[in-house]
Amino acid sequence: MAKQQPPKATHPVHVSETTTGDRYPDVYDILSPDTFDRATYKGNLLLVTTKNGVALRIQAVSDDIMRFRYAPEGQFETDFSYALDPNAAYQSPDLTFSEEEEHLTLRTNSLICQIAKDGLKVAIYDNPGNTLLCEDAAPYACRKSILNGIEQVSITQKAPSETAYYGLGDKSGTLNLRGQRLQHWNTDSFGYGKDTDPLYRTIPFFFGLQEGKGYGIFLHNSYRTHFDFAQTNDGEVLLKADGGEMDYFFIAGPGLTDVAQRYAWLTGRPEMPPMWALGFHQCRWSYYPEERVYEIAKEFRDRQIPCDAIYLDIDYMDGYRCFTWDEEHFPKPAKMIKDLRNQGFHTIVMIDPGIRVDPEYHVYKEGIEKDMFCYRTSGELMRGPVWPQDCVFPDFTRPEVREWWGPLYEQLYNEQGVSGFWNDMNEPAVFKVNIATFPDNVRHDYDGHPCDHRKAHNVYGQQMSRATFEGLKNLQPQKRPFVLTRATYSGGQRYASVWTGDNIASWEHLRLANIQCQRLSISGFSFVGTDVGGFSQQPDGELFARWMQLAAFHPLYRVHSMGNNVDGAAEADADAIHEAERANRMDQEPWSFGEPYTSISKTAVELRYQLLPYLYTAFRQYTQDGRPVLRSLAFADQANPEVKDREAEFLFGEHLLVVPVLEAGVTQAEGYLPAGEWYDYYSGVRYQGRQLVKNACGLERIPLYVKAGAVIPHYPVQQYTGEKNFDQITLKAFAGNGQSELYEDAGDGYAYQEEAYRLSSFNMQQDKGQLTLRQVQTGTYEPGYLTYRVELFGLTGKPAKATCDGEDLKTEALEQGGFACTLPAGFHELVVR
Repeated sequence: MAKQQPPKATHPVHVSETTTGDRYPDVYDILSPDTFDRATYKGNLLLVTTKNGVALRIQAVSDDIMRFRYAPEGQFETDFSYALDPNAAYQSPDLTFSEEEEHLTLRTNSLICQIAKDGLKVAIYDNPGNTLLCEDAAPYACRKSILNGIEQVSITQKAPSETAYYGLGDKSGTLNLRGQRLQHWNTDSFGYGKDTDPLYRTIPFFFGLQEGKGYGIFLHNSYRTHFDFAQTNDGEVLLKADGGEMDYFFIAGPGLTDVAQRYAWLTGRPEMPPMWALGFHQCRWSYYPEERVYEIAKEFRDRQIPCDAIYLDIDYMDGYRCFTWDEEHFPKPAKMIKDLRNQGFHTIVMIDPGIRVDPEYHVYKEGIEKDMFCYRTSGELMRGPVWPQDCVFPDFTRPEVREWWGPLYEQLYNEQGVSGFWNDMNEPAVFKVNIATFPDNVRHDYDGHPCDHRKAHNVYGQQMSRATFEGLKNLQPQKRPFVLTRATYSGGQRYASVWTGDNIASWEHLRLANIQCQRLSISGFSFVGTDVGGFSQQPDGELFARWMQLAAFHPLYRVHSMGNNVDGAAEADADAIHEAERANRMDQEPWSFGEPYTSISKTAVELRYQLLPYLYTAFRQYTQDGRPVLRSLAFADQANPEVKDREAEFLFGEHLLVVPVLEAGVTQAEGYLPAGEWYDYYSGVRYQGRQLVKNACGLERIPLYVKAGAVIPHYPVQQYTGEKNFDQITLKAFAGNGQSELYEDAGDGYAYQEEAYRLSSFNMQQDKGQLTLRQVQTGTYEPGYLTYRVELFGLTGKPAKATCDGEDLKTEALEQGGFACTLPAGFHELVVR
């Protein structure tokens, strides 16, 4: 029998050296598609292969979304994802396919995709219009080595000089990503700066804005990923991953908000949060003993500063054992939590993934018995220090581990009355090692797709928050869970809110807070906030007040600081540190800086509570169709090149434009108004858009503008959500043409899913001296109040006549111009002449 010859190589082979203990030569291949061999086309799928065996699979997920997957040797990975929403109903439109001499062409109703036969380079156009949106600059490439397997997959796209890039979630650089080189690898980034990268979260999704038309790309790969937005090569964008498949979704616009909505549909939208979670939250590392917690609660109520939640950091635990209480500092936790709840406070506690190694500790003991923890590839338990000096870590990528984790919350949640949970340190963070996390040789189940930590690292925090969220839903099915997580991955918005991590009390970090919250919101995570005032170090009164004003317009509104705690303190001297900290406490409550800062902070919080129905409505829109609650200025006027690089101003919901003060000593703020007409929220002065506007902004005020034609609902100020039964709410209406909504439900529970809500839709029209405001209401929920106080701005002088559903109305003049009247909450039409 003749000896079989090895196949002839069809791609270049290189030899390099890598260090793996000793120096061993490693042979690696670079695989890229050469020339077209064949294409198989059926329904919404096209499979193209080249003569050297590289394959490209294109799937039309909808008319507006195409998925591109590359297999270097024709074998695709199992199609499994933690990012994609399993409930997203793919439309699977039929593709129109044609073959020309030099390329293949696919068409949907919205997109045209051309694939070059030489190298399978892709170009994507809009349809109709045939405007080029995105084009490969170089073919797909895969690097494989004998020692490591697939080490790198990449594609390179052209970056026309006028194209701007946004998104990527948790990044602290300038809002426009052009000129930046960034990566995703969830990292504990204490005291990060504007150039720190990577940070805590992995959201490999970005927007392109090309000549006024928007598109998006989601790199569907959980390995460490890299993005080079024309930094290395001015005309190129590089997308790269350190393993796995090159798998990405192209998402058409043309509106940037359209792209954000389609990405949210693809990766999932959260449920409605409980209303109380949108109130003000107070946190510190740490509030203890329980007398101190009572003291904080009393100060809020005595000073009449609204607050809905108080957090307990790691020191509430017994020796950092999760799901336990320090009995010396918290002898009666259930009573304390009940007492706080009777005063209108919800209690939120921290839970970390590092489980203390202690044979007497029930969570450790049970986890060992049931084999719930992570192992190295050697078969050894993964152990490492976090707050305890020796921890093990659940493998949240195993379904049975997530099912075990959820019931661990039962005592805290069901028996003791804790309202929400804060999952921290879940990058996962490991102290005292250079890499500050698990080594690569930790193995994970990955829901039946076993892998090492290189693939599972970025999803670890997401799957922890998923286990928490699903566990809370099972424990109290009638209650909306509140989960806050530090680390997560695309799609994690389905399970938890996020905050921007361990920032610093500085004006620079106030600026970063503004950018980061915008970026996370447009990247799918609208329920976002920062550690108000800065986690590390201490602000002065002016910085704190300006941060309180900005954060009133962040969906998660939480003050958090570390006081005098020492980061990474050894457990042995923790008591001494705590005693020193109590003797020289660095407080960061709204009253900590004295007057005028206490009153300024109180005013900011009160404005937030007045705007709660507006914010709650914005959340309803986010959960229904993926509209981000916060949007950068480019999203409001994307055809206008003037806004491409502006990053201070942002939209809060559909109709409010915030111009935060981000520098010390500012008494006059300059902000750019996008297209349309806008009103100063406070004075009612009307402005044309597409211009810079300067307004006085003493320390007591943050500049705020309202879109003409908008109706902004306001509640009376409450000390906590649900404190009052309203007889009347206020609608501030700003003359013009536009549509607005007010969404209301019980504020918790799931009756809203069965139409137990009220959606009030307002349509305003202004024409030839007459203004008409119409209302249509749907749903079965009864809010309780019977009337609206309508305050109408933008009309000169007192109206000659105002009628509601044909009946004459009495009106009263307002000091800042305009007038007010009282209407039945169920009115149909208000006409003002």
